[in-house]
Amino acid sequence: MIVVSLALILVAVVLLVFGLAGGSSPLLVVSIGASLLAAVALVAGARQAAAGRVSAARGSTAREPGIPTQHLPPTMHADDPGWRQPPGPSATDPPEPAVDAGVGHDDEPPAQEITPDEMAHLALLPDEVQVVDGRPRYHLAECPHLVGREHEPLPVAEAVELGFTPCAHCTPATILLSRSGRR
Repeated sequence: MIVVSLALILVAVVLLVFGLAGGSSPLLVVSIGASLLAAVALVAGARQAAAGRVSAARGSTAREPGIPTQHLPPTMHADDPGWRQPPGPSATDPPEPAVDAGVGHDDEPPAQEITPDEMAHLALLPDEVQVVDGRPRYHLAECPHLVGREHEPLPVAEAVELGFTPCAHCTPATILLSRSGRR
């Protein structure tokens, strides 16, 4: 489309020059018409190029090596009770007052420090951990933090994928990695 637009601009300039030199009104009118067509072709070409870039970005499956593809499970945006929610408040919950610069839960245990390599290995394990809906940590079943709280089992791979981090009190990452022979 850009080539067509450039050709129409060239035709418009040639017609303008001949129309002015010869005093021909019809050539000047055709020159103006060719200029308008060039503008339309230019806009259409720009829109077509932008649409091509957007569709290429959406449909691109080629990724750089080492950059994982984000997977959002179908439970990610469901606010129905019983659905597993990622850490933090849901979109329909009123905002909680922040207690500290952390998560906003004053009784939340700190996160266990693990390396990105350990986290990647945890994401491959089939073991189950326990999570409390809306809280950022995952725990072992015997963790004292779970006492009196409604919790549910979740594969550790899914917990890592949803953004949960290991509890520093029951150290699920250390224990699960040691069971798998990793630590």
